Amino acid sequence: MTQRLHLVFGGELVDPGSTEFKNVDDIHIVGLFPDYASAYDAWKAEAQRTVDNAHMRYFVAHVHRLMEQDLAGPAAG
Repeated sequence: MTQRLHLVFGGELVDPGSTEFKNVDDIHIVGLFPDYASAYDAWKAEAQRTVDNAHMRYFVAHVHRLMEQDLAGPAAG
């Protein structure tokens, strides 16, 4: 069975309309999760915890997709 790893992370953004972090040294790594459902639950908990700060944003990264790209080799182009 293929692992579908997901990374949940977040932090304060320069602007709420962007995805640029104000300080990458302060990025909060919530954790690495074995499936989307558990990653979503962790993301939702952090998003709700920081709801009063419009500049705070959390993300779910699909690590398994990055790993699959590495296995596929370099893209033609």
